[in-house]
Amino acid sequence: MLTTVKKDNHPALNLLFIISLVFVLFILKPIVVPIIIAIILSVSVFPFVLYLERRWHFNRVVSAIFAILLLSLLVFALITFIGFQISDIMDKGSEYADKLSQVYNDLAAKVETTFGIDKSELSLKKLNLGETLKENSSSIIEFVTMSGSIFTDVILIPLYMFFFLIYRKFFKSFFYRAFSKDGNTLKAKTILSKLYDVQQNYLVGLFMVMGIVGVLNSIGLLILGIDNAIFFGFLAALLLLIPYIGIIIGSLLPAIVALATKDSLWYPIAVIAIFAFIQFIEGNFITPKITGSKVSINAFVAILSIILFSMLWGTAGMIVALPVIASLKVVFDTIPELKPYGFLIGEPLDEHLRSTARIRLKNWKKIRKEKLSQVKV
Repeated sequence: MLTTVKKDNHPALNLLFIISLVFVLFILKPIVVPIIIAIILSVSVFPFVLYLERRWHFNRVVSAIFAILLLSLLVFALITFIGFQISDIMDKGSEYADKLSQVYNDLAAKVETTFGIDKSELSLKKLNLGETLKENSSSIIEFVTMSGSIFTDVILIPLYMFFFLIYRKFFKSFFYRAFSKDGNTLKAKTILSKLYDVQQNYLVGLFMVMGIVGVLNSIGLLILGIDNAIFFGFLAALLLLIPYIGIIIGSLLPAIVALATKDSLWYPIAVIAIFAFIQFIEGNFITPKITGSKVSINAFVAILSIILFSMLWGTAGMIVALPVIASLKVVFDTIPELKPYGFLIGEPLDEHLRSTARIRLKNWKKIRKEKLSQVKV
């Protein structure tokens, strides 16, 4: 009887555990998110650290510091470049604003002619900067607060990376001790090796996809004659860090510039169409070809995880969602009790996507062919 009660309580205990885990992860966001980002970045620079240690015989501490400094310089250079480009665009801001106002008012005049709506009700009001700041003061305060946490993360993430790189054997030994049964470390080694492979594969694939998409975006914008085409092309590619949503956000900026600088509405429509086509090519051909089967997550789980992680950790959650889910899939696939969940996260097989009508048609053709062969005989 006691055994029966214990079994009946399992679903409730599992649900309670999941709810508690989500609550703890939400509360500990300032700690957990920088650690996850630091782990991902540590994996990305580890081959370079290993190269410095083996090829140039660098000390572990020196090689870790050198790799982190180099990565920091690259990020700083990228941010500086983006800042200069945005500053250049902001210098033309008044020109763009006047053009957009003209386009809007022309559109309002057409709506008035077509639908009989008074143009004065649709026309843009003059912008009052003081009132705008007052109305959005809470958002500005929230942004400043968020910026403070960003500056904290800028210090913490490299620090975490440093310790992950120099204590890597120590953390590996802990992992073996924690997840090995009866001294057998084979399963723990397999899980750790697969986790490293999937993260490396994801990161290398992501950077390659960014480069290809950036080139394709830039070519499309250059053909249309959009200002700052290369910048907008690679900015949209950089936003692939936020899967599915990033490239949509990246297409809006060049579309607005096209609307402000071109005489036809077809230009912004063409910009969005080109970016949508490149997104289709990237999702269906480029990423599967480059990333391969090691990061095999179906689209439904990917989108759902991005939404859930964004609710849990905001924009940072959207960025780390796929690496975390890919890591969970590795763990689920290795542990027999959790294999069904790994199967649910992964890509469906061809047999799961075939329609029953197609199967029946195939069987009918097979039967008909057999009957014809019998008649001939």
